Amino acid sequence: MTSSSRDRTMIDWQAAGDEAVRYLRDLLRIDTRNPPGNEIRAAEYLRDLLQREGIACQIVGPSPERATLIARLKGSGRKPPLLLMSHTDVVAVEPDQWSHDPFGAELVDGFIYGRGALDMKHMVIMELMTMLLLKRSGVQLERDVIYMAAADEETGGQYGAGWVVEHHPELIQAEYAINEGGGAGSEINGRRYYTVQTAEKGTARFRLRTSGTPGHGSQPHSDNAILKLANLLSRLETQRTPVHYTTSLRAYIEGVASAQPPEVAQALRAVLADESRADEAIDALPLNENFKKRLRAMVRNTVAPTMLRAGSQINVIPSEAEAFLDGRHLPGWTPEMFAEELRQIFGDDVEIEFLNPSEPMEADPASPLFDIIKDVIRQHDPEATVIPTLLTGATDAKHIARLGTRVYGFAPGLYDGPGEWNRIHGHDERVSVRSVQWGTRVLYEVVARFASEA
Repeated sequence: MTSSSRDRTMIDWQAAGDEAVRYLRDLLRIDTRNPPGNEIRAAEYLRDLLQREGIACQIVGPSPERATLIARLKGSGRKPPLLLMSHTDVVAVEPDQWSHDPFGAELVDGFIYGRGALDMKHMVIMELMTMLLLKRSGVQLERDVIYMAAADEETGGQYGAGWVVEHHPELIQAEYAINEGGGAGSEINGRRYYTVQTAEKGTARFRLRTSGTPGHGSQPHSDNAILKLANLLSRLETQRTPVHYTTSLRAYIEGVASAQPPEVAQALRAVLADESRADEAIDALPLNENFKKRLRAMVRNTVAPTMLRAGSQINVIPSEAEAFLDGRHLPGWTPEMFAEELRQIFGDDVEIEFLNPSEPMEADPASPLFDIIKDVIRQHDPEATVIPTLLTGATDAKHIARLGTRVYGFAPGLYDGPGEWNRIHGHDERVSVRSVQWGTRVLYEVVARFASEA
């Protein structure tokens, strides 16, 4: 038995799980809605917990209130560091639509309610507990383990992880990072899976603008900017961008298929047989519509209209109309490449203006860290399958990957039902106590093994 194995068996996991739940409830009561953020409140709370146990940390950021906390446990230095990354800001709430106080951290029927319970203050605390338990257990680390609880992820990360990458990269430079984006248990056709995010799309949001002849609303004419814009947007109802396979998409589908009955596995692999017929194969899958909806987004660059703007007065035909669209492009693509696909839909004459695009990222699942994740999950849930995945959204991984870090999304949690993860950014966001306790142990064991192996 290795020294790190002995250390893990000495931990009282019931007590550690209870401690994690207590800290999570404290953190959920701290209002860090972004905007405005005020993440300093969370950073100071976490700093006090770390410093109480002798773990050095510091708070950095572009202003006192937009605070990112960074801590480090020193290892032998024989291997490069591992970064544990999370964010403390949360999205807005509509309190009257909640059945419990969104900042009350109420414990009801085994669930903790609160904005950020799943996105992602539970991971902030699981990573915090990993740091505390590593220090208490005296694990002999071969790598430094760095902890970053960042500001501003929900609005792009420019004042959080992005700011640290630009101004203090030396504080978080690492070979590997563990982030959000995967790790939660799910079921597909009765089989249980845990995903590890190995890729995420880039954001290529853009403005679509049309021009026309202004005039009096009582005298309609065909050169109407709004009608032109409506015509362009209506094309999205009948036209899709082409399908493109990525490494992570192939691994995801193969991973799902590997645990399915032969007829379902065959249908899944048919999706990968021919890009030109992938949509037809997805439509034919004998699986639920939510799975197919997610898969349709994973196989292509996507675009969705989200906001419209035109005119200033009801009796005036405006000279311009604008639509704002949420575009997401796959690993290996640039906004310029994506624009060529968009022009196949909208034409060459329309004005497309990208708004602060970000790069996609992809990390190879063939790595010692991925292997350890699979092994630890196998010990705690032998019937489950661990698979890579491509996230259709975006996280702070886009910033950290710029430093050459291989980022994996792995916030471990138990499957609590088919609708639980739909609560992210929704009403009555919650996480189960058993999931926090289980996830704390799983994450610790992954980190302890990876950071201590020679």
